[in-house]
Amino acid sequence: MFLFVGLLSISLHAQDAKAKIEFKSDVIDYGEIAKGSDGVRKFQFTNTGDAPLIISRVHSSCGCTIPKKPEGPIAPGATGVIEVKYDTKRVGPIRKTITVYSNAVQPTKAIKIKGTVLDPNKSVLEKS
Repeated sequence: MFLFVGLLSISLHAQDAKAKIEFKSDVIDYGEIAKGSDGVRKFQFTNTGDAPLIISRVHSSCGCTIPKKPEGPIAPGATGVIEVKYDTKRVGPIRKTITVYSNAVQPTKAIKIKGTVLDPNKSVLEKS
């Protein structure tokens, strides 16, 4: 009987363990960047929960933004990175949302990129 109660309490405690994702920043500002420049940025996060964090999918609001998720689980207390590559051949404002799907307490989380891609061939007067 004691063995059964002990195993039951252990399994109930294990069910209470949850992953929690906390981003260092949930917005990355590219600022003003030149057309054709490096569009790769990294969102750093930590699993502040007490169970392994599994990111099942990352989805961008636009085909011009390619997110890349970590392949394996992120242990409690460990950090990870979601890499985002924006196509800087597109001139103009950047306002994109990347949705992160995981087994965390909050199963979906929106992270964002913003900024402006400038055409180096346009003069200052043309921009005004």
